[in-house]
This record gives sequence, C-alpha cells and structure tokens, in this order.
Amino acid sequence: MEKIRTTVRVAGKEYTMSSYDSEEYVHRVAIYVDRKMTELGLATQLPTATLAVLTALTVADDLLKAHDENSRLRRELAGVRQELTARQPQPVREI
Repeated sequence: MEKIRTTVRVAGKEYTMSSYDSEEYVHRVAIYVDRKMTELGLATQLPTATLAVLTALTVADDLLKAHDENSRLRRELAGVRQELTARQPQPVREI
C-alpha cells in the first residue's frame, strides 16, 4: 500500500500530510482538530502554540474517554454473553 499525500488546513495554515489512510479520512481528522482549536480559541486568548497544546490535551482526553467507554461496553457485553450461555439448557446425555 502506498502513502497518500493530502493537504489540509488547520487554524488557517496548510499542512501536507502523508498517510496510508484515505484522503477523506485525513480531511476528517484535520476538520476535527481545526474545530477543537477554533472552539478553544474562541474561549481563550492564548498564543497559537499554547492553543495547540491545549487542543492536543483536549483531543487526548476525548480519546481516552472513548477508550474507557469502549472497554466498559466490552466488559458489559462479555458479561451478557456469559449470562446467556449459562441460561442455555444443557443437552441431555444418553446413558
């Protein structure tokens, strides 16, 4: 698989990215980051570098919360599967 070069705009500046992901996906990522930076920028008057770090921390927070929720849901699903397996009637063995 070949890397795809995609130009995106974040915080008014263009960046050329190289990725194995599709161009559409890279644009989605850039739009997400740009939106987060814009939201934080409207709420604060921080220098761009500080705003970028705050944005990275916010995105990392979103990622970790999603990961924790995913883990919780997997545990819940495993518990439900175990419960359903325990409820299934056991086959009658002939002697």
